[in-house]
Amino acid sequence: MKKITQPKSAALRYLRDKYIGNDPETLDALAEERLNSTIAQQVYDLRKEAGLTQAQLAEKVGTTGSVISRLEDADYEGHSLSMLRRIAASLNKRIEITFVDMEPEEALT
Repeated sequence: MKKITQPKSAALRYLRDKYIGNDPETLDALAEERLNSTIAQQVYDLRKEAGLTQAQLAEKVGTTGSVISRLEDADYEGHSLSMLRRIAASLNKRIEITFVDMEPEEALT
């Protein structure tokens, strides 16, 4: 079972207590949603930085615009490492994955 630590700021404590609580499953679900959102934002940001439309990126990657659209959707949960690698390669980028300890309040920031 995860160790539950107290958020450092009063605002984060209030939000956690009012909306999330200390339930490890809820905190895990929130962390997963946050990760999905972060991946979607990164794909979007990289595409915009490259000055590409979704259709143009899709052509470079060898997929369809609807796939790119789904990847840029914060609610999408089907990110595959192979597709993210294809996107990275098409934009002359590489993917780095790190494993770090997570504190429950990180899901709120």
